Amino acid sequence: MQGRGSGMLNRRWWDVAVIGAILAIAVFSFLGFGPAEQAARLVVLAALGLFVIGYAVFARPEIGPAPPTWRVPVFLAIAFVSIVIGVAAGPFLSMLQVVAYPLAWVITANRRQAIIASVGIACAVFVGYLIGTGLTVESLISALTTAGFSVAFAIALGLWITSIAEYGEERGLLVAELTQAQAQVEALSLDRGATQERERLARDIHDTLAQTLAGLVILAERAGRQSREGSTDAAAATIATVEAVAREALAESRALVARTAAVPSDLVFAAALDRLAERFRAEAGLAIVVELDLDDSAPLDREAQVVLLRCLQEALSNVRRHADAKRVTVRVQSTEGATLVEVRDDGRGFDVEAARSGFGLDGMRDRVALAGGTFEVISREGGGTSLRVRLPQAAVTAEEAR
Repeated sequence: MQGRGSGMLNRRWWDVAVIGAILAIAVFSFLGFGPAEQAARLVVLAALGLFVIGYAVFARPEIGPAPPTWRVPVFLAIAFVSIVIGVAAGPFLSMLQVVAYPLAWVITANRRQAIIASVGIACAVFVGYLIGTGLTVESLISALTTAGFSVAFAIALGLWITSIAEYGEERGLLVAELTQAQAQVEALSLDRGATQERERLARDIHDTLAQTLAGLVILAERAGRQSREGSTDAAAATIATVEAVAREALAESRALVARTAAVPSDLVFAAALDRLAERFRAEAGLAIVVELDLDDSAPLDREAQVVLLRCLQEALSNVRRHADAKRVTVRVQSTEGATLVEVRDDGRGFDVEAARSGFGLDGMRDRVALAGGTFEVISREGGGTSLRVRLPQAAVTAEEAR
């Protein structure tokens, strides 16, 4: 079917157009534009009535998106007959072309059929002229001129309107496809965001609650052992440490629930680092040396503090569980527009290239990468391990500099 807009397929609009055009032709015919003889006027009315019946019974049901049926050629035949009869009775009835041509383009299946139908309507006008005026040179020229110009204009206009309608349909399909693609992209973005959020929560839980709970297990085992050995004072001290660590775990869990980092928003990185080192000293009996050299003019932002503290916590936890070390050096310094963190131990080391089943190192690497930093682990068996994290410092605005 022809490419058409929704307005061209509205039967009510076509009812108004056809009835209005037929009434106008009838009125003007009786106002002196049509034949003067009474019999000819009756023939004109009969031709108009036949056209209306053909439209109502055969053409109107074909207006719509459904493929055309047998009604289309029947209507075209009725239109041909009514135009021939009407034009033969009075040339003014060639005005029926105004309704017949658009209907032919609407109800036919394609451009080719529409052009053939238009040529048929022009032939009806031509035959009607010859019948009404007689077969003379003047009537032949007049009939050819009228029919030729009308069919040429109808075909040109039909092709133009059809191309516009088809372009509109193509644009509509493209918009629908684009809308569908945008919905798919939005769904994928939501899935990706949910995945990233799950990964972030997994890292946070592993770096906070899991580490703290592991420390609590170690302290509880130590307290039990000390109690069984009769070292009540040492057991009491360990229990006090358990209480402190448990309170820290509670604070961390609340921070996770609030979806915030387990550090205050103001600049307290040094204090948080001291608390972290003291906790691992108590849990593992490690000799932890903290070397802090930060540039006060370029303070760490809150996100950088979170990343560095999480990495330090995971690194010290790995030392406690795997390194069998006696001494750990934690060094934090500002250097060349970045903050460098290094955790170095004197433990047994490991093969960095070997396959790992744990989440710790990979989680640290992902966290640092998301913050735009670099992550490096240097280790050899029997020679200790050095873990280095480098984060770019946050830019200091002119307002902050003042």
